[in-house]
Amino acid sequence: MPVEQATLDVSSYLTSFERAAKLRPSGPLWLHELRDTAMECFTELGFPSTREEDWKFTNLNALMRTSFELAQPCETRLAEDLPCDGPCLVFVNGCYVPTLSGQDAAAGNLRDAPPAFLERHLARYADFRKHPFVALNTAFLGEGAFVHIPARVIAERPIHIVHISTRSRPAQVSHPRSLIVVEAGAHASVTETYVGADEYFTNAVTEIVAGEGAMVEHSKLQIESLHASHISSIHIRQSRGSVVTSRSFAFGGALARTAIDAVLEEGCECTLNGLYKVSGKQHVDTRTSIDHAKPNAASHELYKGILDGHSSAVFNGKIIVRKDAQKTDAKQTNKNLVLSEDAVINTKPQLEIFADDVRCTHGATIGQLDEEAIFYLRSRGIDREHARKMLLNAFAHEIIDQIRSESFRDYVGKRL
Repeated sequence: MPVEQATLDVSSYLTSFERAAKLRPSGPLWLHELRDTAMECFTELGFPSTREEDWKFTNLNALMRTSFELAQPCETRLAEDLPCDGPCLVFVNGCYVPTLSGQDAAAGNLRDAPPAFLERHLARYADFRKHPFVALNTAFLGEGAFVHIPARVIAERPIHIVHISTRSRPAQVSHPRSLIVVEAGAHASVTETYVGADEYFTNAVTEIVAGEGAMVEHSKLQIESLHASHISSIHIRQSRGSVVTSRSFAFGGALARTAIDAVLEEGCECTLNGLYKVSGKQHVDTRTSIDHAKPNAASHELYKGILDGHSSAVFNGKIIVRKDAQKTDAKQTNKNLVLSEDAVINTKPQLEIFADDVRCTHGATIGQLDEEAIFYLRSRGIDREHARKMLLNAFAHEIIDQIRSESFRDYVGKRL
């Protein structure tokens, strides 16, 4: 993989931005100013290169060589096997499709959300001034998903947000946006699924806000086309005593990257788990950052990877413990199975600790399937290929089995 990267001409994105601004319906002044500021930040930042530490092992040349047009509305249908046990919001090429979506007071299209609610929360947690892809997404803010669970309300059914990219020529780019706000003492479960066909670019941003004492379960399933590029960021902000669990599953995409950023206040608990499985020439990049800003908080991370063929993967997990965050308890683990001599994994767990009364651990492992275990299974009459599949499933299901929704758990298992 070459170290140098060409400079991306951002003029095509600027042209798309100007064209979209003319067609966009009128809206509040603060939203127009937000978009304009975000586009200015994007043009100043440009796209990252491998010279930057956070992008050292992820080369964007293939993405940069493609001229993407802004995705347009398109008719399609919802895959019959997609699990929707509760309210379902469907977006096709970044556009909300009411005919495929269910009605629910707690969730809907961003354009239909209360203006005061949007102004208070939208783009307040995802920092577009530092991250070019977040800036690009924010510049094209339009339709998107919002979930709002009022204080002390328990959402009985999971909410499913589905993003579909359709086959098109020329290749298209969409900028999915999700805003999830669970207020004090409320409970909610939200799933995001990304699917598509052909060559396209998905640039997604999700903001999750957990109020004081709230409980949030969030899952992201990325099963994009093997010709697609998928770059997304998830930004989590937890108030005192809240509990957030976020799981990420990455199986698709030629180039796929997910960055997760969580900030914890006092007494919070945060769990980030994930599973990535790649083969062929796929490349997957996972970045996590858990910022313990206040004392008495706990975080748990377990990410697992399965690599085959000529695939490559990156895992960079960072735990930050601020000076005032005494009594922090943080654990981080990354485990990888490499099934091919040509597959490559770069893993880098990190701790940045500025407090002295803490308990923090981190570690990473890279290995192959246990030949003794395979021999044991074969001695019981199981052929080698079946034995390998059994061991791989056992490795992966430590993450999958934690999903509460039975239908979604089964769906992820089938996709694996």
